[in-house]
Amino acid sequence: MPATPLEVENLSAGYGPTRVLEGVSFAVPAGARLAVLGRNGMGKTTLLATLAGQTRRYDGRIRMGGTDVTALPSASRAMQGLGFVPQARCVFPTLTVEENLFVGLKNRPKSAIQEAYDMFPRLHERRRNLGSQLSGGEQQMLSTARSILGRPSILLLDEPLEGLAPVICEELMKAFAELAKTGGMTILLVEQRIQSALDFADQVIVLERGRIAWSGTPDALAKDHGAVERLLGVGGLH
Repeated sequence: MPATPLEVENLSAGYGPTRVLEGVSFAVPAGARLAVLGRNGMGKTTLLATLAGQTRRYDGRIRMGGTDVTALPSASRAMQGLGFVPQARCVFPTLTVEENLFVGLKNRPKSAIQEAYDMFPRLHERRRNLGSQLSGGEQQMLSTARSILGRPSILLLDEPLEGLAPVICEELMKAFAELAKTGGMTILLVEQRIQSALDFADQVIVLERGRIAWSGTPDALAKDHGAVERLLGVGGLH
């Protein structure tokens, strides 16, 4: 399935009576890479969960490749080509690595899991291990690989580097960059490691209290020292 554009229009959403997102609008061209930044608690995770159909939507529209998916449940959005790797590393603890990967294949042949092993050789080494026996970094690789095997046209990544060793972070970001180069996926990345996110993305939005407070290119944000300090709480970026 080729990459598809994502359009979000006036999106307001939250949990129960609590609104977290308010009037969020942006568009991501097919094959582009969007970094979603902001301090903790500003709505980044809620945004991805809303795109995946996992929150209560109050207003707005979500379109994938021109198709309105606003009213579709999570499973139907996945069938339309949406892949979601949540912050909680969702692996099946009692299944082996290989069995976890088979779950992500959808209707593809079992031989296709070689794509996951090519991307993350460490998973091939651990293929007989149970999900519960993996390190945090290995679980993140498995969760990511399982989503990618379904060949989503839009991939949502929620803080994939959280709590991981630098060498694992480097391995994951290299894999994401390789994915992006193929042009086969539109990728949205939520990440607290700001420089890693900016190095990866070609577009950026910054959320503050559930609204978009800044949008533009990574280079423009890096040069906007006032915005970086005010919205992200860091003194500067290289």
